[in-house]
Amino acid sequence: MSKYRRLFILAFTALALAGFLYGYKAQSADFSESDFNRISPFNVRSLWLLRQVRYIIESYQVDAETKPAKEDDLLHGAARGMVEAWKDPYTRFVSPSQLKDEEIELEGKYGGLGMYIGDRDGQILVISPMEDSPAERAGLKPKDQIVKVDNEVVIGWTSDRVVQKLRGEPDTKVTVWVRREGEDELLEFSITREIIKLHSVRYEMLSDDIGYLKLTQFKHNTADESRNAVRDMLRKGMRALILDLRNNGGGLLDASVKISSMFLQNGLIVETKGRSERANEKYYANKNYYQTNLPMTVLINGGSASASEIVAGALNDRGRAKLIGEKSFGKGSVQTLFPLTDGSGVYVTIARYYTPSGKVIDHVGLSPDIEVKGEPNRDKSQDKQLQRAITEVKRLMRSVAGKRF
Repeated sequence: MSKYRRLFILAFTALALAGFLYGYKAQSADFSESDFNRISPFNVRSLWLLRQVRYIIESYQVDAETKPAKEDDLLHGAARGMVEAWKDPYTRFVSPSQLKDEEIELEGKYGGLGMYIGDRDGQILVISPMEDSPAERAGLKPKDQIVKVDNEVVIGWTSDRVVQKLRGEPDTKVTVWVRREGEDELLEFSITREIIKLHSVRYEMLSDDIGYLKLTQFKHNTADESRNAVRDMLRKGMRALILDLRNNGGGLLDASVKISSMFLQNGLIVETKGRSERANEKYYANKNYYQTNLPMTVLINGGSASASEIVAGALNDRGRAKLIGEKSFGKGSVQTLFPLTDGSGVYVTIARYYTPSGKVIDHVGLSPDIEVKGEPNRDKSQDKQLQRAITEVKRLMRSVAGKRF
């Protein structure tokens, strides 16, 4: 760009902004500074910066005239950028369409790969693939870093944006490249999207007296389904239980409290601490959900997060169950949705979880009492962690032989 052209652009921009300022002053007689400060999210200087950016883009960007940005997109982009400035991966802005998608995910089914992902230290990580999902069948694992989706490098993206890229119509393919610890090269996975049906509870008797309860997430009906499962296994003669929370990415706090209450008659389950009074809460066992004090163990791994860690932490701290497997993910914070007037919303981290003994879960995780390396295996005889849990509950059963429950 020539010197004279640059000077012309600067002068033209200055004149345009001066005209806007004159118009603002002409209309400001009935609009006091206190009124402005009350309704504006920024001071005047900051608003002028935003105005300059918009004016320059609309005036000079090569496609701006033929492909103008929508006002809502500009507004939501500004809101998203403002929220991201706090550098909390779990405090996030969601557009109206994103909010509807998340409601669908909690309530029923959606088209995608079937995995939980999250931000950590600027990376998009797989928290856990869901059981029997395209992601699990393809071989994605907890803590895989998603680097590329189809032809787009997603480094620096938000997890929301990556989720939108991964989702799509059923029976369509998406290619995901991940960086995995211990591997020198990126791993490539070509995965076909499916309708993801959200089933959260599976159970069976592993033997005549050992029950097995597998929870894949914590949603609205998980506690009631789990209670029914435990009751059924008790009728079948269960004398010990293995609770499997591996690759469970979490879900609803209320569900985790109810499920913990199935095995704790009373007492503290989890405490939340934050800045506001509403964020400081103590959650105690709900006696209406109590089922049994039979011997039990809990399986965890790097894909156990959030609500899973609440349950595992409560049962372990209260001396109710030993943890077997590998260290959990360490997502121990509380997000509250604040709805906005246009149907969008802001999820804000308002507190962190603390186990009954005061342990912080967030960015720390829970360490198992008995560490066993391995992965869940459909062939239970080859599942090293599960086999170790069976050995432990058998030992517990022998130690309480003759006692009544």
